[in-house]
Amino acid sequence: MAFVQFTKVSLAYGDRDILKDVGLNLASGSRASLAGANGSGKSTLMKVIAGKISPDSGERAVQKGTRVAYLPQSGIVHRGRTLLEEAESAFDDIAALIGRMEELGRELESSVADDDATKARIEEHHALHELVEASGWYERRMRVELVTGGLGFSKDDLDRPTDEFSGGWQMRIALAKVLLGAPDILLLDEPTNYLDIEARDWLEGWLRDFKGGYLLVSHDRYFLDVTVNEVYELFQGSLKRYAGNYSSYEKVRKVELESLLARYEAQREEIAKTEDFIRRFRYNQSKAAMVQDRVKRLEKMEPIEIPESLKKIHFSFPPPPHSGRIALTLAGVGKRYGERRVLGGLDLLVEAGEKLVVVGRNGAGKTTLLRILSGADPSYEGEASLGSGIAIGYFSQDVAETMTGSLSVIETLESEAPTDLIPKLRDLAGAFLFRGDDIHKAVSVLSGGEKSRLALLKLLLHPVNLLILDEPTNHLDLHSKDVLLDALKSYPGTVIFVSHDRAFMEALATKTLELSPAGPRLFYGDYGYYLDRLAREKAGETAAVPEAARAAAPDAGVPPAGAESGQPTLSAAEKREADKKRQAAVRRLEREESEILARMEKLEAEKTALEAEISQPEVYSDGAKSKAVQAKLDAAATAIDAAAEDWERAAAELEAVRSGASC
Repeated sequence: MAFVQFTKVSLAYGDRDILKDVGLNLASGSRASLAGANGSGKSTLMKVIAGKISPDSGERAVQKGTRVAYLPQSGIVHRGRTLLEEAESAFDDIAALIGRMEELGRELESSVADDDATKARIEEHHALHELVEASGWYERRMRVELVTGGLGFSKDDLDRPTDEFSGGWQMRIALAKVLLGAPDILLLDEPTNYLDIEARDWLEGWLRDFKGGYLLVSHDRYFLDVTVNEVYELFQGSLKRYAGNYSSYEKVRKVELESLLARYEAQREEIAKTEDFIRRFRYNQSKAAMVQDRVKRLEKMEPIEIPESLKKIHFSFPPPPHSGRIALTLAGVGKRYGERRVLGGLDLLVEAGEKLVVVGRNGAGKTTLLRILSGADPSYEGEASLGSGIAIGYFSQDVAETMTGSLSVIETLESEAPTDLIPKLRDLAGAFLFRGDDIHKAVSVLSGGEKSRLALLKLLLHPVNLLILDEPTNHLDLHSKDVLLDALKSYPGTVIFVSHDRAFMEALATKTLELSPAGPRLFYGDYGYYLDRLAREKAGETAAVPEAARAAAPDAGVPPAGAESGQPTLSAAEKREADKKRQAAVRRLEREESEILARMEKLEAEKTALEAEISQPEVYSDGAKSKAVQAKLDAAATAIDAAAEDWERAAAELEAVRSGASC
């Protein structure tokens, strides 16, 4: 079995221990992820496993013949070949094996003796033949098309020079080559950073079918949950293994960290008291010995450190300005680039306070729509009007290109922040990965990812009531995403966003707008509900018809709303009115469902208390008391059953309204 194994591996940079007596075993079938705070050394450990960096001490054992492939976070650029040629270069080592097979064949042809050397050549030739067969060499064109297609490339792209592809697509090419190489052990450092939802889904499926072992670093919680069954955490140079997926690891680690935090707080209190004693009695001769004892105790104390993710940072948006009930109205909005139509006749009404996620394949027009809504692109068809009192905050993927200046990170934030947030800026900067001396860096020297994080944080400091966010989580780690998500969920304003992070989308969105060549569709539910509807449509359980206003350009060949079912075509005003009525019904049923669930929870608690009461000896041994408590129990059970029926009815009505059916 192929494997890579570490024993007591250590590595230090200067006086900082990156790895301290680390042990690790990756073998065929391993499904592991590597967790740890930014800067903890995850990428360094991946390079040590890959053999790119030599440790200071310890042993690294690799089973003979084991092929280890490593994909870094970024920095790979391909030039001088077409995409097809570059992808097929993943099979170069197989070409070398074929060359050796041909050499052995010639030697065997000229061999006449049936000696040990001839037998050895035959065995080697057979072994090489099996390797070549298993490598996919003879189906390499088909495999290249499969892998590149899964990662978002079209067949036409195969003949394009790799020089034409941007940075994110360059990394997709690198990922394709790593996958095509069919290694035994696969090391992927942030592979989802440059993938959209469709490519991530495809990679998840590929990893499920992969026969080898892999170790992943990713900031995508959902991706990790569906791809790994063990997590290694790198913390203060030590590596610890946790069984289960990433969410299981977080639950176990939370309990551990709560204990660690309690010890951390106790130590801080002890240090504060000790330092106070030293200050008070430093110059008191009668207590000199006691002071020296406490000084020595402080020097010997091993400081307890806690990870950044445990330093809870709660961020609240500045109160948004008051606005009317309607945040945004679109009527027939479309966009062309020359002959190419990106958006087709979109009708949409967004109410204040909604959290709308825009989804669709690459090129469906998501970023284009957000640019139109934000006012960054004034050249479009149709009408887009803001509601009364609406103030927009817009975060775009290319914002880093516009950020310059000699101000430092902290100075930039101080110049933008409301007065009441200034004391919290260092903590907020830390939550967005500006830690230690990073806050004193000049904006002009920041990397593209750092500028994007700073631009996002700047935006969140402004009092606006409509946030338009294009990929806000791209350069954030899991802790930073959680800080942002908590703030957005409690934000009373309206959010319209695009994201490729499934967990983030499912947690935030209350409605889902799908853009596709067939026309836009609005789903009255969160992203999980949207995926469920698509799955049912694919299975043929429900007709794939628009559930709100599906609109398309007159030349797109898509019938207007209602035409597919034989109903009369509705005007834009009628569709908006129907949309408002449906939203009101959804809100009413959601409130009713929430109230019923609260009632059920209260009844369950009462039932549990009664069950505990009737189990007491002083109750069950007394006939009258026992009968009285049992009567209450029966009444509680009856009430729970009635509430459950009410909930099933409300849930069914809510599902029907969301899906566009009549209640």
